[in-house]
Amino acid sequence: MAFVFRYFAVFLLLLGVSLPGCYSFKGISIDPNIKTFFVLNFENTAVNAPPTLAVDFTERLKDKVRTETPLKLNSDAPDAEFSGRITDFRVVPVAPKPGETVSLNRLEIRMQVNYTVTLEQVEGSWPNERTFSHFAEFGNDRDLLSVQDELIRQIADQLLEDIFNAAFNNW
Repeated sequence: MAFVFRYFAVFLLLLGVSLPGCYSFKGISIDPNIKTFFVLNFENTAVNAPPTLAVDFTERLKDKVRTETPLKLNSDAPDAEFSGRITDFRVVPVAPKPGETVSLNRLEIRMQVNYTVTLEQVEGSWPNERTFSHFAEFGNDRDLLSVQDELIRQIADQLLEDIFNAAFNNW
């Protein structure tokens, strides 16, 4: 029985490798003509955002695409390109207590992102910039500066996942 299973598994593997079409790597689909990518430095137009937020996000997006796809980073003539800007960074009270005291705050980050495939024969570019936003909550007993780095990391993780899925999974 194990003998038959091994041959069947090898057959499926060879079939998957031999079929023409898109790359499938960690559940994503990328046209095989797309070999390179680049991420332009994100702009930070959000008031109150940390000055390094855009640069950090740019580098994290490069790392995510580089490690989770077969694409190679190329700044000269990339087949696909990301660009964008951070448009909003704010703290919003979300759970007022009786007597107008806020018990919970929410840090929200919003950005505009564009994904362009530069190859003429390949579709996949977004026709317009897309808006992505996420938030993380923290109690009123904590100062934003004491939790800001942790919250930004949590929010950025989700934003990166959403942008990645929108570009490579057509979400």
